[in-house]
Amino acid sequence: MEKIRGFIERITYRNEENGYTVLKVTAGDGECTLTGTFPSVFEGETIEAEGERVFHPVYGEQLQVASYSFVPPSDEVSVERYLGSGAIKGIGKKLAKRIIDRFGPDTFRVLEEEPERLVEVKGISERAAMDIAAQVVEKREVRSAVLFLQQYGISLRMASKIYQRYGMELYRILRENPYRLADDITGIGFRSADEIARKSGIPMDSDYRVRCAMLYVLQQGVSQGHTYLPGDELVLNTEGLLSMELHDSDRLLSDLQIDQKVTVVTEGTERRVYLKSFYRMESNAAFLLREMNLKDPSVSDGEIAAVLEECRKEGAPELDELQKSAVREAVRNGVTVITGGPGTGKTTIINTIIRYFIREGLEIRLAAPTGRAAKRMTEATGYPAQTIHRLLEVSGEPDQLQAARFGRNEDQPLECDAVIIDEMSMVDLPVFHALLKALVPGMRLILVGDADQLPSVGPGEVLRDLIRSDCFPVVRLKKIYRQSEEGDIILNAHRINEGDIVEPKPSRDFLFILRDHPGQITGATVTLLKEKLPAYVHADVRELQVLTPMRKGPLGVENLNKVLQAALNPPDPSKREYELDTGVFREGDKVMQIRNDYQMGWEVEGTFPRTHGQGVFNGDMGVIRSVSAFDETVTVEYEDRRIVVYPFSALDELELAYAVTIHKAQGSEYPAVVIPLLSGPDMLMTRNLLYTGVTRARSCVCIVGRYETFSRMVRNNREVRRYSGLEEMIRKHYGYY
Repeated sequence: MEKIRGFIERITYRNEENGYTVLKVTAGDGECTLTGTFPSVFEGETIEAEGERVFHPVYGEQLQVASYSFVPPSDEVSVERYLGSGAIKGIGKKLAKRIIDRFGPDTFRVLEEEPERLVEVKGISERAAMDIAAQVVEKREVRSAVLFLQQYGISLRMASKIYQRYGMELYRILRENPYRLADDITGIGFRSADEIARKSGIPMDSDYRVRCAMLYVLQQGVSQGHTYLPGDELVLNTEGLLSMELHDSDRLLSDLQIDQKVTVVTEGTERRVYLKSFYRMESNAAFLLREMNLKDPSVSDGEIAAVLEECRKEGAPELDELQKSAVREAVRNGVTVITGGPGTGKTTIINTIIRYFIREGLEIRLAAPTGRAAKRMTEATGYPAQTIHRLLEVSGEPDQLQAARFGRNEDQPLECDAVIIDEMSMVDLPVFHALLKALVPGMRLILVGDADQLPSVGPGEVLRDLIRSDCFPVVRLKKIYRQSEEGDIILNAHRINEGDIVEPKPSRDFLFILRDHPGQITGATVTLLKEKLPAYVHADVRELQVLTPMRKGPLGVENLNKVLQAALNPPDPSKREYELDTGVFREGDKVMQIRNDYQMGWEVEGTFPRTHGQGVFNGDMGVIRSVSAFDETVTVEYEDRRIVVYPFSALDELELAYAVTIHKAQGSEYPAVVIPLLSGPDMLMTRNLLYTGVTRARSCVCIVGRYETFSRMVRNNREVRRYSGLEEMIRKHYGYY
């Protein structure tokens, strides 16, 4: 580590959101560039900084600062330079000289302790003196707050966020209840708040601590797909987190209910604990479904059959009886569910329903959970489809939770007669609830998906709950229609789903490359992507996808992305890049958005009038088009030609996507997929995970690794239980119990 002391000549760049700053500092006889998080320094000040020397390919040598401190000006020259720099608004170079002439070496003390004496200087009124004093005090308070927070191990960047949120209240909050930080500050979770509380001397059995831990466990449950946790499991997990036994959990849960944080309900012998917002979503979704599910028996079978015959004459395919029944249910019911695996005719039914409704003069809207799925829906139907977020006209809402705000809702519902949603297995509870709020009774809602695929990444298992409730017409498709004579993907997908043996026999589109070592598997994967598959399936290498069951390990997402990046997009003098703690982003890299960001802006280049909007969503995939060290930005072009500019501070929302987990690939389709398999825990290596991965391929599946692992996954029908109460709530609204 190197130390440097110098005068801040200018601030070249500052990100006001996170405090990241580039400074030009005069130290000794030369000038030095400092980079780092500086939430509380200003031009004209003197600082002492400690960090590591690095060489930037564009901007040359820099000091990456790990820590710094402010050095008060101690002589007349440095005080005059500080005041004349513009650090204090209202003081220029001439006025700075007059202040120094009047107070000499005592100037800085006068500014901090006796600012009213500034009126002794010609040109400074009493009001101006008070304004100058307020600025000096504010700068001192910011520095004091940052230094105070650093003693708790809080980074400069996080200290800046805390000060911006609380101001001088932060001292009281950290003294009384530092667990508030976990609620109020994005980036501070329970563990960070707990460490701060420990250093603050908060007792280990503090009610604040236990209640915050309970909320943290519930939030972790949501991130794992649950909408609630059983009370006993919540208590057990909280005890494990705190390493202590809870003796008064009922009282603490009651306190959380009184504070409107949780809702506790009893279902049979089970006590269910919800975060309050998720209870409201489930309960309201069940109510809205009941309101939507109006039946129209006035249309006879004969009338429907006549319209279907007209559709057939116009080019629609001939339907079998089960497919016709799906159309009849969609015509007569407010809510209809159509479920089936690949090749079972779901798209044929969607196309026929569209034709039927158009002939009847009805306006239809088509949507899917992801951009890729919406694009596939458009290609398959010839009718424009969009993401559900776009359908609902999502926009950002500037709060700590990055909550979604939808332009279409109960006050401004969608203006159409029918909505068809594809890939419903991917739709989580919050998105489904938002969709229902934008519909009105009398509309028709047709939900299409494969209930045997993995559940949504987000909380809930909406499609399965709707089917299990037995409250809506459900058409289950089993017969395989779409299967070319020489193709094995669809046939093998259904075999996997039924738990049948799939032999590693020669095939044109379902290939086994048997390898028994991680290095051999990654090597074969690279060879397939670089040399074999692009020409075989007539696709660019970036259109191909590696799908893996896990994130960690030699065949996990994190390691595979490093290997594949090095092979497919190696360092090149012509490609700019940006290095983070977790790796490198390079121009040309394939990347994925890993969380919903409703505030992130985008635009589509080359359109007139210019197309722009807000919202980039978990699972969106694109390519890095440019990296700018000067602007501190990375520009990504997504598959639907949206251009998004990320500040360096927001790059934690992106990760490399040469390999992604099978869960993240839901709703997508690729010309070819490569699935590396070696080993893994039974709870992860499951049948429906393998089934979901295989059904992502359009032209070719390559299983690379051990056949024994593949067979074990086919036999393993274990599913991790999700706690979701939507089924029971629907049945209650229908009076079943």
